[in-house]
Amino acid sequence: MASANPTPGVQVAAQFVKKTSGLYIAMAVVFIILGIFAIVEPAVAGLAVTILVGWLLIFGGVAHLVAAFSGGGAGRVIWHVLIGIVFIAGGIYYLMHPLLGLGTLTLILAVIILMAALFELIAFFASRGRAGSGWLLMNAVITLLLGALIWFHWPSSTVWAIGTLVGVNLLMTGISRLMLGVAARKVSSGLVV
Repeated sequence: MASANPTPGVQVAAQFVKKTSGLYIAMAVVFIILGIFAIVEPAVAGLAVTILVGWLLIFGGVAHLVAAFSGGGAGRVIWHVLIGIVFIAGGIYYLMHPLLGLGTLTLILAVIILMAALFELIAFFASRGRAGSGWLLMNAVITLLLGALIWFHWPSSTVWAIGTLVGVNLLMTGISRLMLGVAARKVSSGLVV
């Protein structure tokens, strides 16, 4: 039977949103602190990313080894075992030599950023003359400059590139989550009568 007074349900929802937004705001503050730390100490953040990538490669390799024996024929088993071995070997390399792994990741990052700049330029030329296409060109030029900066200063860019980019990402994620949490809290306060 429907209630004539929906206020208790709205109040419960508002209390839930307020409690959840508090946790969301706390998570945002952690992201902001981690982002600032990564920007201040980009080499440490870069090494942390390298170690994380190493462990992810090992877990991925183990998953391939497990999947290899789930059926599908000898060819499938052989390929999954080989891929698993490559992943595990790469993960062990990153864990045993984190500085060299960070250098490798930085070089790969430079290539990815340069490729993204190339695709942005292609997108600009494909949409040239349309409203907002200038933003594609600006994004392409900035991305190209960033990729070139990392590429031409490699291996010295190893010290700052990944850690700084991760730090900026964490900081911006934290700020955006903080604003969303504060907005949700304001909305929930407006629901309580």
